[in-house]
Amino acid sequence: MAAPKNEPPKEEQEDWLTTFADAITLLMAFFVMLLTFAEFDIPAYEELTSAVAANIGGRDKQTTTQSLKIDAQDLVYEMQADQVVTVGTDEKGVVIELQSNAFFKPASAEIVPAAIPVLKKLSETLASPNYELYNVVVEGHTDDGQINTKQFPSNWELSASRASSVVRLFEENDVARERLKATGYADTRPKVPNRDLEGKPIPENRATNRRVVLRLHPMSLDERDAYIRAQEFKRRQQEAKAVAPQQQDGQAPARSLQERLTIQPAPQALNPSEQQTKSALDALKREILGAGLPKDINTLEEWQLKFDNLASKRTEALAKDYEQLSAFLSEERGRLSQPAN
Repeated sequence: MAAPKNEPPKEEQEDWLTTFADAITLLMAFFVMLLTFAEFDIPAYEELTSAVAANIGGRDKQTTTQSLKIDAQDLVYEMQADQVVTVGTDEKGVVIELQSNAFFKPASAEIVPAAIPVLKKLSETLASPNYELYNVVVEGHTDDGQINTKQFPSNWELSASRASSVVRLFEENDVARERLKATGYADTRPKVPNRDLEGKPIPENRATNRRVVLRLHPMSLDERDAYIRAQEFKRRQQEAKAVAPQQQDGQAPARSLQERLTIQPAPQALNPSEQQTKSALDALKREILGAGLPKDINTLEEWQLKFDNLASKRTEALAKDYEQLSAFLSEERGRLSQPAN
């Protein structure tokens, strides 16, 4: 009996790939359509990049909003104010709630002395370069108890004045006024019912509803550009005032640090990677502007290292920022290497 011939193996059928590719294409088109109808949500984008870094890149990446929340919580515990201050988040950013009973005198918008150090510490955090691009919206809320004084004819005036008191304190402690907003809601947005079903007041609930809420939300791209332009205009005004006396004396005005490291508005149509690089370059500029001219080579080397880490991300759209920083670092290296007279 003849041995059966070895038949060649049959080729695997891959028709399923066509169906799979069609499904993926449809899903992509669906999500692109959703994106065109959605507003660009910076906190959501931060969460997405953090999740991608953790699940695909294998490393944890803390977003700026997460850092702000942690810093605020640490501040509250450090100041032993956790009984009267709560820190949380909403869909846009960080929410800090202050109990009015602990921060204001009764039926008044005057901040009690014991609460001022807490607010000053908070203003230091908000004024730091890390969180400079966050809006600070301060909301005043009251209970439904009626007030009728010469200064506060109703709860509208009281809630708005309390919010304004906090805003003024922040502005006095170097939080840029362009980032601040004060609004009063009176008793229109209670957290819990002010009265029971029989209409009797509930003192504990009323105390809960008397509050000031801080909403710390990252600026939109348009708001960031407008803010940066406003801050740059302020710096130029200050420089002009400083230069004016020198010009009157016939001296040649020295080129200021702000002129050498001007923070440029973000160019149009940056992709997400370029936006992150732009933020990192601006943060380095603000760090240098805040510290002033380097007094030793070690400080300069730290800035040089940060700049070198961004060198691989250089694109044509960000060329001017790179050129500014490169020129500054080279000039300062030459200055520091000169022998002292």
